[in-house]
Amino acid sequence: MANDTLVIIPTYNEVENLPLIVGRVLAAQDGVDVLVVDDNSPDGTGAKADELAAEHDEVNVLHRAGKEGLLAAYRDGFRWGLERDYQVFVQMDADGSHAPEELGRLLGAIDDGADLVIGSRYIDGGEVKNWPKNRYLLSKLGNEYIALALGGDVKDMTAGYRAFKRETLEALDFDALSGKGYIFQVEVAHNAEQLGFDVREVPVTFEDRKLGESKLDASFAAASLAEVTKWGVQDKATIVKDLSTETGRQIVHAAEQSKLSGLGKRIEGAPEQVVNAISEFVPVVKHEVEGLQLGSLRTRAARRTNDAINLGAETIRQALHALGLDSKK
Repeated sequence: MANDTLVIIPTYNEVENLPLIVGRVLAAQDGVDVLVVDDNSPDGTGAKADELAAEHDEVNVLHRAGKEGLLAAYRDGFRWGLERDYQVFVQMDADGSHAPEELGRLLGAIDDGADLVIGSRYIDGGEVKNWPKNRYLLSKLGNEYIALALGGDVKDMTAGYRAFKRETLEALDFDALSGKGYIFQVEVAHNAEQLGFDVREVPVTFEDRKLGESKLDASFAAASLAEVTKWGVQDKATIVKDLSTETGRQIVHAAEQSKLSGLGKRIEGAPEQVVNAISEFVPVVKHEVEGLQLGSLRTRAARRTNDAINLGAETIRQALHALGLDSKK
């Protein structure tokens, strides 16, 4: 081990992108090693990783038997690094959406005392480039709902560009995490906050891949919201819990009934006011919740909570109807 920071890059069919991202990492940041975790890619990514490792002492390769998902890849990568005494661990996508040129911001926050640093698209200075509107909305609104349901301060809980101190990883139980899609990213950040670790965000620019095919399927959104809602219920014993539960049911039900996975082809032609109506849902509900006297469930408070829930459900219903995505279509 030449360095104490390990950048972990999971791969599956990234033979075009891998040399580019590894080259950018090594050029952008001194004092880091790279671990490519390949899931037996049929396009030859594993062999390309071996070539890069032969050319660069900083590059290492972990070959896995098959495609087991992103969580399993990171879990095995973390274990590999922990066994070799690395002190800082970085998650980075192979497709170039996580800019290595911004890695210094994450590592700087670690040096400043943070235990987990998230490269955020949704704080001041953060940005998303080249995403279709439907995918941006799913991500942005999903993160707003997550913040409401779990009560945290992190704006981008689903972000995958992260840096961990060794002690943070050692305290987290990665074997107990949900393997549903990308929701483990939320669970890791939430668990770290619950354990009292210093979780911070730094702004980054997320740019959609230019080469290869995305592994993300929009169908994961409803299941992810349901999972987050379950955690919110477990964590809270106040009105916020009830609001999160019922609102989550409304959102998931609306998504399932309206076949939300078909949103992509229709959202592009949607009026801007419809997009704004959806965007306004979470702030309205959050405002209602913050106005309550949390504690005992008074009649007036219960009524205001129900009003907020109904308003949110109606906003979603009308927006989906305007987009032609309601169950009647």
